[in-house]
Amino acid sequence: MTQPPVRLSELPNATRAVVRSVDDAHVSDPVARRLRDLGFVAGEPVRVVACGPFGGDPLLVQIGHTRFALRRREAARVAVTVESVT
Repeated sequence: MTQPPVRLSELPNATRAVVRSVDDAHVSDPVARRLRDLGFVAGEPVRVVACGPFGGDPLLVQIGHTRFALRRREAARVAVTVESVT
């Protein structure tokens, strides 16, 4: 059974997930394009490694073997599916 998508910004620390999509706010959205250029594309494994003080910005996100600091509003543009633990 497939899990419903959640936002990367809502993902608990250390939870493994897979990128499902990046939302475009408008045509030729530079933020969405940059996220895709960084590797946030469908099928890529991702996890939140840490978050800023008091649960705020930035989020330290790992995609593949690379880590990025993202603002919550940027991470909210990425839909992910939580990997089921078997």
